Amino acid sequence: MQNLTEWKFWTATCDRVAVPFFGLNDGNIMIRAVFWDNDGVLVDTEKLYFQATRELLLPAGVMLTPELFKRISLDEGRSAFDLAEEKGVPREEINRLHAERNQRYAELLAGGVRILDGVEETLGSLRGKVIQAIVTSSRRSHFDAMHVRTGLPPFFDFILTREDYVLSKPDPEPYRLAMERSGCFPEECLVVEDSERGLRAALAAGIRCIVVPNDLTQGAAFTGAWRILPSCRQIADIVDKTLNSLR
Repeated sequence: MQNLTEWKFWTATCDRVAVPFFGLNDGNIMIRAVFWDNDGVLVDTEKLYFQATRELLLPAGVMLTPELFKRISLDEGRSAFDLAEEKGVPREEINRLHAERNQRYAELLAGGVRILDGVEETLGSLRGKVIQAIVTSSRRSHFDAMHVRTGLPPFFDFILTREDYVLSKPDPEPYRLAMERSGCFPEECLVVEDSERGLRAALAAGIRCIVVPNDLTQGAAFTGAWRILPSCRQIADIVDKTLNSLR
């Protein structure tokens, strides 16, 4: 099977749907694995992370706005605490604030999180048809805390958290590791993301990506996305079509 990264790639965008050309018709490719981002795709946690980060940056003289958080963290994949470093805050103090932010975030997660629209139905529909995995930048402790009551982890064949790789998104390492774990080629995989940094990680790994924007990421260009959808409800039908096309 020809590797996806060797194929010519271009993108045309129409009505918020990006259509990539992979060298083969979509109908000739069977999706065998779906890799899901977690925060902002499965559960509504991005706002809690923003809240915790904003609270702990205030003592450093940094006023973190949603727009700034989106650009620094969700688009560029950098730490918002870089803003404190740019203000000359000592590294030791930044490390202390960072640790306090992680604790504050854990406290907010303990209050419970909301499962996003269509997630449970879609995961249930795909269960047993394809390999499903979570590929997240969340720490394992935070991931476990947010899923204490969601009931989502059993839907997945494996879960990769921040501790499982050296470089985080937008680097492709997390999705390359997911492909290795799944035993699938890039062209047999599909990524579901909500942010520019996640999309860039998927494309750099040679994997097509569906983007489901949330409140914090709406309005981004998402150049190179295979589809841009209002919710994940259509994903099961999209995957089923690739499975049925080769039968």
